[in-house]
Amino acid sequence: MGTTSKALSLLDFFSRATPRIGLSDLARRSGLNKATTHRLMGELANHGFVEQVGSGREYRLGPAFLRLAALREYTVPMRETVQHVLAGLAEATGETAHFSLLQGEILSTIAYAYSPAHGTAVRMEDAEILTFHGTSSGLAVLAFSPSDFVDKVLAGPLEARTEQTLTDPDRIRALLPGIRTAGMAMSIGGFEADVQSHAVPVFDAESACIGAVAVAAPVARMDDALSARIRVELMRRACHLTRLLGGFLPESLHKEEAAWMTSP
Repeated sequence: MGTTSKALSLLDFFSRATPRIGLSDLARRSGLNKATTHRLMGELANHGFVEQVGSGREYRLGPAFLRLAALREYTVPMRETVQHVLAGLAEATGETAHFSLLQGEILSTIAYAYSPAHGTAVRMEDAEILTFHGTSSGLAVLAFSPSDFVDKVLAGPLEARTEQTLTDPDRIRALLPGIRTAGMAMSIGGFEADVQSHAVPVFDAESACIGAVAVAAPVARMDDALSARIRVELMRRACHLTRLLGGFLPESLHKEEAAWMTSP
């Protein structure tokens, strides 16, 4: 391993659980001697990738990452990143994949991808507004949102877009714990008749839900095999998208993610 690789590998030991690490601890974790660790961290500090803080002179990530993150967002905007993930998801499932972003109190579709596998597919509208109570994306967002936001959404008029749309706040609330446990929501005909969708929430750097990735298919085509494939691919790629966008999964989903990642 070259000097640059060794220096960069030290950054992997920082996490949300371990935002600060002392020199001795970092040397122990990395298996490098203390002198080498000190030299490598000094090089990283000179370029702003780490800085020392506190009376113990512990290391933490430095301001260079903020500049690089801002530059990446400018050069590779969110929509482009999302679109790449959706294209892969649509290809893997053979169905329509879409991403909705939470903007204040509105859940809006900002990107979608179609699969050429079938002549018929669920069609999307640009910047389509999704209901929280009638879509899998909306339910996924509600399940991982603060209680006051859920209260506000469910206190308002809940439109019945189809005969299958749930409009009873108590019944909707009853679904949320199960969605939080599974890390995934499902809706059948709640927004558009004869459409079944699955959705997984996406999170930001504070593990706050910012939207959801979903796969939608005609009910007539949704058998057990397709549902299973959608669930596996959707969970894997939604978790990957959270990380691509600089986010972190909440602790409650770590075990669930591991289970899906090892699914055949």
